[in-house]
Amino acid sequence: MAKCEVCSKDVLFGLRVSHSNRKTNRSWKPNIRKVKIVDKGTTKSIYICSRCLRSNKVTRAV
Repeated sequence: MAKCEVCSKDVLFGLRVSHSNRKTNRSWKPNIRKVKIVDKGTTKSIYICSRCLRSNKVTRAV
C-alpha cells in the first residue's frame, strides 16, 4: 500500500551492489502518512507522501 493518493508516488526497484559487485534486488518506499483532509467540505482520510503534505497540496482537517 506504499502509494501516495495525490501524486501517485509508489515503490521504486533497483539493485543493491556489494563491494564484490554482486547484485541483489532492493526497493525504495516513499514516506507515506495517513492523514485526515478536507475535500469539498467533507473530511476523509487518505494516504499521502510527506513531500505532498509538506508542500500543502491538501488541506488538513483539524
